[in-house]
Amino acid sequence: MTARFPNWIEPMAATLTRERFVGSDWAFERKLDGIRLLAFKRGRDVQLFSRNRLPQNEAYPSFVAAIRDLPAEELILDGEATGVWNARDPLGYHVFDILWRDGRDLTSETLEARREQLLRLPWKAPLQLVPRLDHAEPWELARERAWEGVIAKRKDSLYEQRRSPHWLKMKLEASQELVVGGFTEPRGKRVGLGALLVGYFAADDFVFAGKLGTGFDSKLLARLREQLGHLEVSSTPFTRAEGLPRKDVHWVEPEVVVQVAFMEWTSHGKLRHPRLLGLRTDKAAREVTRDGAA
Repeated sequence: MTARFPNWIEPMAATLTRERFVGSDWAFERKLDGIRLLAFKRGRDVQLFSRNRLPQNEAYPSFVAAIRDLPAEELILDGEATGVWNARDPLGYHVFDILWRDGRDLTSETLEARREQLLRLPWKAPLQLVPRLDHAEPWELARERAWEGVIAKRKDSLYEQRRSPHWLKMKLEASQELVVGGFTEPRGKRVGLGALLVGYFAADDFVFAGKLGTGFDSKLLARLREQLGHLEVSSTPFTRAEGLPRKDVHWVEPEVVVQVAFMEWTSHGKLRHPRLLGLRTDKAAREVTRDGAA
């Protein structure tokens, strides 16, 4: 009997680890610095969703067209989109898992069995199959190539709709989604704005996490100043805010979500050496918590 095509599958998430290991039971892949994207194909209908089920078809029309042409009546693919908020990699949909094909639920099959299914599909730009890493120390390869890190996956792992210890992420740099609550005026030759004041939600509090002043180019500075200008309010939205600057500050409604890389959290709960990776359009601001990045 053919299984019923699901409307949604919760994406499997990797657990952060500080361990560094290799082994024949594990497969390693690059940890991409993009947006998690699930693709649902039924005939000519293709629907793309972020990990929190926000529609993404308008953001990635080339992905929709390419997935529509894949030789399968039904597909559910899991992968990462690059090239929109992060310019480090060109535009592409990097597929690393398949959850469904033509009436067959693949989530209860092993990673290796699912990989075999992926290898049977033709891949051409902007679709790419995420390659396996063949390296004695894959985390060192990631360091050499300035990647965010690597993902280790047990080859016998089933697709679990939760954060699983059978997928592990080895990060070289911390990454966190944060929400903009204000910005400072630019100084010297800088245009647009000086620094973003960012934070996260903890229950009913909006917590100040620090200033973010690097990772921008002039075009993005100007774009952000215009976008944030429409959100200005008269008083700070932060409800827990040690060390908040007082001069030349503009407060805004906490709606704009950014992705930030940083070295660590300080003992005072602030970001150490943060830099902007890009803007996020796939997650609502109220969903951003201190450890919310996947």
